[in-house]
Amino acid sequence: MIHTTKKNFPSDFLWGSASAAYQVEGAWNADGKGPSVWDIYTKLEGTTYEGTNGDVAVDHYHRYKEDVALMAEMGLKAYRFSVSWSRIYPNGTGEVNEAGLQFYDDLINELMQHGIEPILTVYHWDVPQALMDRYGAWESREIIEDFNEYCITLYKRFGDRVKYWVTLNEQNVFIGLGYRTGLHPPGVRDDKRMYDANHIANLANAKAIQSFRRYVPDGKVGPSFAFGPTYPYSCHPDHILAYENAEDLNNHWWLDIYCWGTYPKVSLNYLQEIGEAPTILDGDMELLAYGRPDFIGVNYYRSGTVEMNPLDGIGIGAMNTTGKKGTSEESGIPGLYKSKRNPHLEATNWDWEIDPEGLRIGLRRLTSRYGLPILITENGLGEYDTLLEGEYVLDDYRIDYIKAHVEACRNAISDGVDLLGYCTWSFTDILSWLNGYKKRYGFVYVNRDEHSEKDLRRIKKKSFYWYKQVIETNGNNLQNIPSEILKEEHQ
Repeated sequence: MIHTTKKNFPSDFLWGSASAAYQVEGAWNADGKGPSVWDIYTKLEGTTYEGTNGDVAVDHYHRYKEDVALMAEMGLKAYRFSVSWSRIYPNGTGEVNEAGLQFYDDLINELMQHGIEPILTVYHWDVPQALMDRYGAWESREIIEDFNEYCITLYKRFGDRVKYWVTLNEQNVFIGLGYRTGLHPPGVRDDKRMYDANHIANLANAKAIQSFRRYVPDGKVGPSFAFGPTYPYSCHPDHILAYENAEDLNNHWWLDIYCWGTYPKVSLNYLQEIGEAPTILDGDMELLAYGRPDFIGVNYYRSGTVEMNPLDGIGIGAMNTTGKKGTSEESGIPGLYKSKRNPHLEATNWDWEIDPEGLRIGLRRLTSRYGLPILITENGLGEYDTLLEGEYVLDDYRIDYIKAHVEACRNAISDGVDLLGYCTWSFTDILSWLNGYKKRYGFVYVNRDEHSEKDLRRIKKKSFYWYKQVIETNGNNLQNIPSEILKEEHQ
Protein backbone atom coordinates (compact mmCIF):
# COMPACT_ATOMS: atom_id res chain seq x y z
CA MET A 1 0.00 0.00 0.00
CA ILE A 2 1.15 3.51 -0.82
CA HIS A 3 -0.68 5.93 1.46
CA THR A 4 -1.39 9.48 0.34
CA THR A 5 -1.73 10.46 4.01
CA LYS A 6 0.00 8.61 6.82
CA LYS A 7 -1.29 8.22 10.35
CA ASN A 8 0.67 9.72 13.25
CA PHE A 9 2.05 7.65 16.08
CA PRO A 10 -0.47 7.42 18.95
CA SER A 11 -0.10 10.10 21.62
CA ASP A 12 0.66 7.42 24.24
CA PHE A 13 3.15 5.55 22.04
CA LEU A 14 5.89 3.89 24.10
CA TRP A 15 9.19 5.16 22.71
CA GLY A 16 11.56 2.87 24.57
CA SER A 17 14.76 0.91 24.74
CA ALA A 18 15.63 -2.52 26.09
CA SER A 19 18.25 -4.67 27.80
CA ALA A 20 18.73 -8.05 29.47
CA ALA A 21 20.01 -8.72 32.97
CA TYR A 22 23.00 -10.88 32.03
CA GLN A 23 24.09 -8.48 29.31
CA VAL A 24 24.14 -5.32 31.42
CA GLU A 25 24.03 -5.94 35.16
CA GLY A 26 27.31 -7.60 36.07
CA ALA A 27 27.48 -8.25 39.84
CA TRP A 28 27.17 -11.92 38.91
CA ASN A 29 27.59 -13.21 42.47
CA ALA A 30 26.76 -10.10 44.51
CA ASP A 31 24.21 -9.78 47.32
CA GLY A 32 23.19 -13.42 47.41
CA LYS A 33 22.74 -14.02 43.67
CA GLY A 34 23.18 -17.62 42.57
CA PRO A 35 24.82 -18.70 39.31
CA SER A 36 22.82 -18.87 36.11
CA VAL A 37 23.63 -21.21 33.24
CA TRP A 38 25.37 -18.32 31.48
CA ASP A 39 27.64 -17.68 34.46
CA ILE A 40 28.88 -21.25 34.05
CA TYR A 41 28.68 -21.74 30.28
CA THR A 42 30.75 -18.68 29.37
CA LYS A 43 33.66 -20.00 31.44
CA LEU A 44 33.94 -23.02 29.16
CA GLU A 45 36.64 -22.67 26.52
CA GLY A 46 35.43 -21.73 23.04
CA THR A 47 31.85 -20.87 23.91
CA THR A 48 32.03 -17.08 23.42
CA TYR A 49 34.03 -14.55 21.44
CA GLU A 50 37.49 -14.26 23.02
CA GLY A 51 36.15 -15.74 26.26
CA THR A 52 33.94 -12.77 27.11
CA ASN A 53 31.37 -13.07 29.87
CA GLY A 54 28.90 -11.02 31.89
CA ASP A 55 30.64 -11.09 35.27
CA VAL A 56 30.91 -7.30 35.10
CA ALA A 57 29.14 -6.57 31.79
CA VAL A 58 28.53 -2.79 31.89
CA ASP A 59 27.95 -2.78 35.67
CA HIS A 60 24.36 -1.56 35.44
CA TYR A 61 23.73 -3.18 38.83
CA HIS A 62 25.85 -0.52 40.51
CA ARG A 63 25.23 2.27 37.97
CA TYR A 64 21.50 2.00 37.34
CA LYS A 65 20.81 5.50 38.70
CA GLU A 66 23.32 6.99 36.29
CA ASP A 67 21.79 5.01 33.42
CA VAL A 68 18.22 5.98 34.32
CA ALA A 69 19.27 9.64 34.55
CA LEU A 70 20.54 9.36 30.97
CA MET A 71 17.25 7.75 29.93
CA ALA A 72 15.38 10.65 31.50
CA GLU A 73 17.63 13.15 29.72
CA MET A 74 16.76 11.47 26.43
CA GLY A 75 13.05 11.58 27.31
CA LEU A 76 12.60 7.81 27.11
CA LYS A 77 8.95 6.79 27.61
CA ALA A 78 9.63 3.13 28.44
CA TYR A 79 12.50 0.89 29.49
CA ARG A 80 12.30 -2.85 29.02
CA PHE A 81 14.62 -4.83 31.32
CA SER A 82 14.78 -8.42 32.49
CA VAL A 83 14.96 -9.88 35.97
CA SER A 84 17.68 -12.40 36.76
CA TRP A 85 15.88 -15.50 38.06
CA SER A 86 18.89 -16.58 40.12
CA ARG A 87 19.10 -13.13 41.72
CA ILE A 88 15.61 -13.76 43.15
CA TYR A 89 15.90 -17.52 43.73
CA PRO A 90 19.62 -18.40 44.02
CA ASN A 91 18.71 -22.10 43.96
CA GLY A 92 15.98 -21.70 41.36
CA THR A 93 13.24 -22.26 43.92
CA GLY A 94 12.83 -22.32 47.70
CA GLU A 95 14.15 -19.36 49.68
CA VAL A 96 13.71 -15.90 48.17
CA ASN A 97 16.69 -13.53 48.10
CA GLU A 98 15.33 -10.23 49.43
CA ALA A 99 18.37 -8.28 48.22
CA GLY A 100 17.58 -9.31 44.65
CA LEU A 101 13.98 -8.19 44.90
CA GLN A 102 15.12 -4.90 46.43
CA PHE A 103 17.41 -4.15 43.50
CA TYR A 104 14.53 -4.37 41.04
CA ASP A 105 12.27 -2.44 43.42
CA ASP A 106 14.83 0.35 43.40
CA LEU A 107 15.22 0.22 39.61
CA ILE A 108 11.46 0.32 39.03
CA ASN A 109 11.01 3.20 41.46
CA GLU A 110 13.86 5.12 39.86
CA LEU A 111 12.30 4.70 36.43
CA MET A 112 8.88 5.80 37.62
CA GLN A 113 10.28 8.85 39.40
CA HIS A 114 11.51 9.96 35.98
CA GLY A 115 8.23 9.17 34.23
CA ILE A 116 9.59 6.09 32.44
CA GLU A 117 7.23 3.12 32.03
CA PRO A 118 8.89 -0.10 33.26
CA ILE A 119 8.42 -3.11 30.97
CA LEU A 120 9.52 -6.20 32.88
CA THR A 121 10.81 -9.32 31.13
CA VAL A 122 10.52 -12.27 33.49
CA TYR A 123 12.94 -14.55 31.64
CA HIS A 124 15.74 -13.60 29.24
CA TRP A 125 17.68 -16.88 28.91
CA ASP A 126 19.46 -17.04 32.30
CA VAL A 127 17.85 -20.05 33.96
CA PRO A 128 19.42 -20.84 37.36
CA GLN A 129 22.25 -23.35 37.09
CA ALA A 130 20.75 -25.14 40.10
CA LEU A 131 17.72 -26.15 38.01
CA MET A 132 19.92 -27.28 35.13
CA ASP A 133 21.87 -29.47 37.59
CA ARG A 134 18.77 -30.71 39.40
CA TYR A 135 16.58 -31.79 36.50
CA GLY A 136 17.83 -30.37 33.18
CA ALA A 137 15.91 -27.08 33.35
CA TRP A 138 13.61 -26.80 30.30
CA GLU A 139 13.75 -30.55 29.63
CA SER A 140 11.77 -31.34 32.78
CA ARG A 141 8.14 -30.56 33.53
CA GLU A 142 9.23 -29.65 37.04
CA ILE A 143 10.24 -26.28 35.68
CA ILE A 144 6.60 -25.37 34.95
CA GLU A 145 5.78 -25.04 38.65
CA ASP A 146 9.17 -23.54 39.57
CA PHE A 147 8.83 -20.91 36.86
CA ASN A 148 5.28 -20.18 37.96
CA GLU A 149 6.43 -19.76 41.58
CA TYR A 150 9.12 -17.33 40.38
CA CYS A 151 6.60 -15.41 38.28
CA ILE A 152 4.09 -15.12 41.12
CA THR A 153 6.84 -13.74 43.37
CA LEU A 154 7.48 -10.99 40.83
CA TYR A 155 3.79 -10.34 40.19
CA LYS A 156 3.12 -9.88 43.90
CA ARG A 157 6.14 -7.67 44.48
CA PHE A 158 6.05 -5.44 41.38
CA GLY A 159 2.53 -5.77 39.95
CA ASP A 160 1.31 -2.62 41.68
CA ARG A 161 3.69 -0.55 39.56
CA VAL A 162 4.62 -2.61 36.49
CA LYS A 163 1.76 -2.92 34.01
CA TYR A 164 3.60 -4.29 30.96
CA TRP A 165 5.12 -7.75 31.32
CA VAL A 166 7.00 -10.07 28.96
CA THR A 167 7.06 -13.72 30.03
CA LEU A 168 9.65 -15.53 27.88
CA ASN A 169 12.05 -13.63 25.66
CA GLU A 170 12.83 -15.24 22.31
CA GLN A 171 11.86 -18.76 23.22
CA ASN A 172 12.60 -19.76 19.63
CA VAL A 173 16.20 -18.57 20.10
CA PHE A 174 17.08 -19.93 23.55
CA ILE A 175 15.49 -23.27 22.67
CA GLY A 176 16.84 -23.40 19.11
CA LEU A 177 20.41 -22.38 19.97
CA GLY A 178 20.37 -24.41 23.18
CA TYR A 179 19.05 -27.69 21.82
CA ARG A 180 19.47 -27.66 18.00
CA THR A 181 22.70 -25.84 17.14
CA GLY A 182 24.34 -26.28 20.55
CA LEU A 183 25.63 -22.68 20.61
CA HIS A 184 23.80 -21.71 23.82
CA PRO A 185 23.55 -23.63 27.09
CA PRO A 186 23.13 -26.52 27.56
CA GLY A 187 24.95 -27.02 24.25
CA VAL A 188 22.76 -29.86 22.93
CA ARG A 189 22.24 -30.84 19.28
CA ASP A 190 19.15 -33.05 19.28
CA ASP A 191 15.95 -31.96 17.50
CA LYS A 192 13.65 -34.30 19.43
CA ARG A 193 14.93 -32.94 22.74
CA MET A 194 14.54 -29.44 21.35
CA TYR A 195 10.86 -29.88 20.49
CA ASP A 196 10.16 -31.51 23.85
CA ALA A 197 11.91 -28.71 25.75
CA ASN A 198 10.06 -26.17 23.62
CA HIS A 199 6.71 -27.75 24.47
CA ILE A 200 7.53 -27.58 28.17
CA ALA A 201 8.47 -23.90 27.77
CA ASN A 202 5.10 -23.34 26.07
CA LEU A 203 3.33 -24.91 29.04
CA ALA A 204 5.36 -22.78 31.46
CA ASN A 205 4.46 -19.66 29.51
CA ALA A 206 0.75 -20.52 29.55
CA LYS A 207 0.82 -21.29 33.29
CA ALA A 208 2.57 -17.98 33.97
CA ILE A 209 -0.05 -16.05 31.99
CA GLN A 210 -2.82 -17.93 33.80
CA SER A 211 -1.34 -16.77 37.13
CA PHE A 212 -0.83 -13.24 35.80
CA ARG A 213 -4.58 -12.85 35.34
CA ARG A 214 -5.03 -13.44 39.04
CA TYR A 215 -2.22 -11.29 40.44
CA VAL A 216 -2.00 -8.40 37.96
CA PRO A 217 -5.56 -8.13 36.59
CA ASP A 218 -5.02 -4.58 35.33
CA GLY A 219 -1.76 -5.39 33.51
CA LYS A 220 -0.85 -6.56 30.02
CA VAL A 221 1.28 -9.61 29.32
CA GLY A 222 2.79 -11.47 26.39
CA PRO A 223 5.93 -13.32 25.30
CA SER A 224 8.43 -11.67 22.95
CA PHE A 225 9.30 -13.55 19.79
CA ALA A 226 12.36 -13.28 17.54
CA PHE A 227 10.41 -12.70 14.35
CA GLY A 228 12.02 -13.11 10.95
CA PRO A 229 9.44 -12.89 8.14
CA THR A 230 10.30 -15.28 5.32
CA TYR A 231 10.56 -14.59 1.58
CA PRO A 232 10.80 -17.10 -1.29
CA TYR A 233 14.03 -16.75 -3.28
CA SER A 234 11.97 -16.58 -6.48
CA CYS A 235 8.45 -17.24 -7.73
CA HIS A 236 9.36 -20.82 -8.71
CA PRO A 237 6.74 -23.07 -7.05
CA ASP A 238 9.48 -25.06 -5.28
CA HIS A 239 10.73 -21.85 -3.65
CA ILE A 240 7.19 -20.87 -2.69
CA LEU A 241 6.76 -24.25 -1.00
CA ALA A 242 10.10 -23.78 0.79
CA TYR A 243 8.89 -20.37 1.99
CA GLU A 244 5.66 -21.95 3.27
CA ASN A 245 7.67 -24.63 5.09
CA ALA A 246 10.00 -22.10 6.74
CA GLU A 247 7.25 -19.65 7.69
CA ASP A 248 5.16 -22.43 9.25
CA LEU A 249 7.97 -24.16 11.15
CA ASN A 250 9.95 -21.07 12.20
CA ASN A 251 7.16 -18.58 12.94
CA HIS A 252 3.70 -20.17 13.15
CA TRP A 253 5.05 -23.02 15.29
CA TRP A 254 5.55 -20.58 18.18
CA LEU A 255 3.04 -17.85 17.47
CA ASP A 256 0.05 -20.17 16.92
CA ILE A 257 0.66 -21.72 20.34
CA TYR A 258 1.02 -18.31 21.99
CA CYS A 259 -2.09 -16.84 20.39
CA TRP A 260 -4.37 -19.83 19.76
CA GLY A 261 -3.04 -22.62 21.97
CA THR A 262 -2.59 -24.99 19.01
CA TYR A 263 0.30 -26.19 16.86
CA PRO A 264 0.07 -25.61 13.08
CA LYS A 265 -1.18 -28.82 11.49
CA VAL A 266 1.29 -29.09 8.62
CA SER A 267 4.39 -28.70 10.79
CA LEU A 268 3.00 -31.00 13.50
CA ASN A 269 2.26 -33.63 10.87
CA TYR A 270 5.81 -33.34 9.53
CA LEU A 271 7.37 -33.72 12.99
CA GLN A 272 5.16 -36.71 13.77
CA GLU A 273 6.20 -38.31 10.49
CA ILE A 274 9.92 -38.05 11.32
CA GLY A 275 9.53 -38.91 15.02
CA GLU A 276 10.42 -35.47 16.41
CA ALA A 277 7.01 -34.16 17.50
CA PRO A 278 6.79 -32.95 21.11
CA THR A 279 5.46 -35.30 23.76
CA ILE A 280 1.92 -34.05 24.50
CA LEU A 281 0.25 -35.38 27.64
CA ASP A 282 -3.36 -35.24 28.81
CA GLY A 283 -4.24 -31.73 29.93
CA ASP A 284 -1.45 -30.02 27.99
CA MET A 285 -3.63 -28.51 25.31
CA GLU A 286 -6.14 -27.34 27.91
CA LEU A 287 -3.38 -25.48 29.76
CA LEU A 288 -2.06 -23.95 26.53
CA ALA A 289 -5.52 -22.49 25.91
CA TYR A 290 -4.93 -20.21 28.93
CA GLY A 291 -1.84 -18.70 27.36
CA ARG A 292 -3.44 -16.17 25.00
CA PRO A 293 -1.49 -12.92 25.46
CA ASP A 294 -2.66 -9.31 25.54
CA PHE A 295 -0.06 -8.35 22.94
CA ILE A 296 2.61 -9.94 20.76
CA GLY A 297 6.13 -8.87 21.62
CA VAL A 298 8.28 -8.68 18.48
CA ASN A 299 12.08 -8.69 18.39
CA TYR A 300 12.92 -7.84 14.80
CA TYR A 301 16.36 -7.60 13.23
CA ARG A 302 16.14 -9.22 9.82
CA SER A 303 14.03 -11.10 7.31
CA GLY A 304 14.96 -14.46 5.81
CA THR A 305 15.02 -15.73 2.26
CA VAL A 306 14.81 -19.42 1.36
CA GLU A 307 14.73 -21.88 -1.50
CA MET A 308 13.94 -25.57 -1.66
CA ASN A 309 16.46 -27.89 0.00
CA PRO A 310 16.67 -31.49 -1.30
CA LEU A 311 16.56 -34.45 1.05
CA ASP A 312 20.33 -34.78 0.77
CA GLY A 313 20.78 -31.01 1.13
CA ILE A 314 22.50 -28.83 3.71
CA GLY A 315 21.79 -28.73 7.45
CA ILE A 316 23.09 -26.38 10.11
CA GLY A 317 25.64 -23.88 8.79
CA ALA A 318 28.16 -21.77 10.67
CA MET A 319 26.99 -18.52 12.25
CA ASN A 320 29.04 -15.33 12.00
CA THR A 321 30.00 -14.43 15.59
CA THR A 322 33.23 -12.62 14.73
CA GLY A 323 32.00 -9.61 12.76
CA LYS A 324 33.94 -10.71 9.68
CA LYS A 325 31.45 -9.95 6.94
CA GLY A 326 30.59 -12.85 4.65
CA THR A 327 31.58 -15.67 7.02
CA SER A 328 28.08 -16.96 7.79
CA GLU A 329 27.03 -20.07 5.89
CA GLU A 330 23.77 -21.20 4.34
CA SER A 331 21.67 -23.25 6.71
CA GLY A 332 18.53 -25.32 6.40
CA ILE A 333 16.53 -28.47 6.97
CA PRO A 334 16.85 -31.13 4.24
CA GLY A 335 13.56 -31.62 2.43
CA LEU A 336 12.10 -28.33 3.68
CA TYR A 337 14.18 -25.22 2.93
CA LYS A 338 17.62 -23.65 2.98
CA SER A 339 18.61 -20.03 3.52
CA LYS A 340 19.75 -17.79 0.69
CA ARG A 341 21.39 -14.38 0.71
CA ASN A 342 18.82 -11.82 -0.43
CA PRO A 343 20.45 -10.01 -3.39
CA HIS A 344 18.24 -6.96 -2.89
CA LEU A 345 19.41 -6.17 0.65
CA GLU A 346 22.56 -4.87 2.29
CA ALA A 347 23.87 -6.66 5.39
CA THR A 348 25.70 -5.79 8.59
CA ASN A 349 29.21 -6.94 9.42
CA TRP A 350 27.55 -9.87 11.20
CA ASP A 351 25.71 -10.79 7.96
CA TRP A 352 22.26 -9.75 9.17
CA GLU A 353 20.21 -8.41 6.26
CA ILE A 354 19.01 -4.83 6.77
CA ASP A 355 15.34 -4.86 5.79
CA PRO A 356 13.08 -2.20 7.34
CA GLU A 357 10.31 -3.05 4.89
CA GLY A 358 10.46 -6.59 6.29
CA LEU A 359 9.39 -5.17 9.64
CA ARG A 360 6.31 -3.62 8.05
CA ILE A 361 5.56 -6.86 6.19
CA GLY A 362 5.93 -8.87 9.40
CA LEU A 363 3.70 -6.56 11.42
CA ARG A 364 1.00 -6.81 8.78
CA ARG A 365 1.22 -10.61 8.72
CA LEU A 366 0.89 -10.81 12.49
CA THR A 367 -2.04 -8.41 12.52
CA SER A 368 -3.92 -10.29 9.81
CA ARG A 369 -3.29 -13.72 11.36
CA TYR A 370 -3.71 -13.01 15.08
CA GLY A 371 -5.48 -9.65 15.43
CA LEU A 372 -3.58 -8.67 18.58
CA PRO A 373 -1.78 -5.43 19.50
CA ILE A 374 1.97 -5.55 18.92
CA LEU A 375 4.84 -4.19 21.00
CA ILE A 376 8.21 -4.04 19.29
CA THR A 377 10.36 -5.23 22.16
CA GLU A 378 13.69 -5.12 20.28
CA ASN A 379 15.07 -3.57 17.10
CA GLY A 380 18.52 -2.14 16.58
CA LEU A 381 21.87 -2.23 14.83
CA GLY A 382 24.92 -4.01 16.21
CA GLU A 383 28.06 -2.52 14.66
CA TYR A 384 31.58 -1.35 15.33
CA ASP A 385 31.65 2.10 16.95
CA THR A 386 34.71 4.33 17.17
CA LEU A 387 35.29 6.68 20.09
CA LEU A 388 36.81 9.75 18.44
CA GLU A 389 39.19 12.29 19.91
CA GLY A 390 37.11 14.65 22.01
CA GLU A 391 35.04 11.67 23.22
CA TYR A 392 32.14 11.42 20.85
CA VAL A 393 30.77 8.77 18.52
CA LEU A 394 29.39 9.61 15.08
CA ASP A 395 27.05 6.66 14.50
CA ASP A 396 25.07 7.97 11.53
CA TYR A 397 24.73 4.39 10.29
CA ARG A 398 22.70 3.58 13.42
CA ILE A 399 20.53 6.66 12.93
CA ASP A 400 19.87 5.63 9.32
CA TYR A 401 18.96 2.10 10.43
CA ILE A 402 16.57 3.10 13.19
CA LYS A 403 15.05 5.91 11.12
CA ALA A 404 14.15 3.47 8.35
CA HIS A 405 12.57 1.06 10.85
CA VAL A 406 10.61 3.84 12.57
CA GLU A 407 9.30 4.87 9.15
CA ALA A 408 8.29 1.25 8.58
CA CYS A 409 6.41 1.34 11.90
CA ARG A 410 4.50 4.44 10.82
CA ASN A 411 3.64 2.80 7.52
CA ALA A 412 2.42 -0.28 9.38
CA ILE A 413 0.23 1.87 11.64
CA SER A 414 -1.19 3.47 8.50
CA ASP A 415 -1.87 -0.07 7.20
CA GLY A 416 -3.97 -0.75 10.32
CA VAL A 417 -1.48 -2.35 12.71
CA ASP A 418 -2.21 -1.68 16.40
CA LEU A 419 1.33 -0.81 17.53
CA LEU A 420 1.83 -0.08 21.24
CA GLY A 421 5.47 0.97 21.20
CA TYR A 422 8.97 0.63 19.83
CA CYS A 423 11.91 -0.41 22.00
CA THR A 424 15.38 -0.18 20.53
CA TRP A 425 18.10 -2.65 21.38
CA SER A 426 19.76 -1.25 23.36
CA PHE A 427 20.10 1.90 25.51
CA THR A 428 23.74 1.51 26.58
CA ASP A 429 26.25 -0.73 24.89
CA ILE A 430 26.03 -4.25 26.27
CA LEU A 431 27.63 -7.68 26.19
CA SER A 432 26.49 -9.48 23.05
CA TRP A 433 25.98 -13.12 24.12
CA LEU A 434 28.34 -14.79 21.65
CA ASN A 435 29.93 -11.69 20.10
CA GLY A 436 31.64 -9.95 23.00
CA TYR A 437 31.67 -6.17 23.49
CA LYS A 438 32.76 -4.91 20.09
CA LYS A 439 29.30 -5.49 18.61
CA ARG A 440 27.76 -2.29 19.97
CA TYR A 441 24.05 -1.48 19.92
CA GLY A 442 23.59 1.42 22.33
CA PHE A 443 22.80 5.12 22.20
CA VAL A 444 25.36 5.39 25.01
CA TYR A 445 28.94 4.21 24.49
CA VAL A 446 30.39 2.25 27.40
CA ASN A 447 34.15 2.56 27.71
CA ARG A 448 35.26 -1.06 27.92
CA ASP A 449 36.33 -3.84 25.58
CA GLU A 450 36.77 -7.62 25.55
CA HIS A 451 39.92 -7.55 27.66
CA SER A 452 39.40 -4.72 30.14
CA GLU A 453 36.54 -3.04 31.96
CA LYS A 454 38.55 0.23 31.80
CA ASP A 455 36.44 2.87 33.59
CA LEU A 456 33.03 1.89 32.14
CA ARG A 457 32.37 5.56 31.44
CA ARG A 458 29.05 6.42 29.74
CA ILE A 459 29.44 8.61 26.62
CA LYS A 460 26.45 9.80 24.60
CA LYS A 461 26.62 8.97 20.90
CA LYS A 462 25.16 11.08 18.10
CA SER A 463 22.19 8.69 17.96
CA PHE A 464 21.37 9.64 21.57
CA TYR A 465 20.54 13.19 20.54
CA TRP A 466 18.72 12.04 17.43
CA TYR A 467 16.43 9.62 19.29
CA LYS A 468 15.75 12.34 21.84
CA GLN A 469 14.45 14.49 18.98
CA VAL A 470 12.32 11.59 17.70
CA ILE A 471 10.70 11.16 21.11
CA GLU A 472 10.15 14.90 21.61
CA THR A 473 8.26 15.10 18.31
CA ASN A 474 6.46 11.74 18.73
CA GLY A 475 8.11 10.42 15.60
CA ASN A 476 7.33 13.42 13.42
CA ASN A 477 10.94 14.61 13.05
CA LEU A 478 13.30 11.88 11.88
CA GLN A 479 15.85 14.17 10.27
CA ASN A 480 19.49 13.63 11.11
CA ILE A 481 21.18 16.23 13.28
CA PRO A 482 24.42 18.14 12.70
CA SER A 483 27.53 16.43 14.04
CA GLU A 484 28.54 19.76 15.55
CA ILE A 485 25.98 19.16 18.30
CA LEU A 486 28.20 16.40 19.69
CA LYS A 487 31.37 18.38 19.29
CA GLU A 488 29.88 21.29 21.22
CA GLU A 489 28.50 18.96 23.90
CA HIS A 490 31.90 17.38 24.51
CA GLN A 491 34.04 20.52 24.39
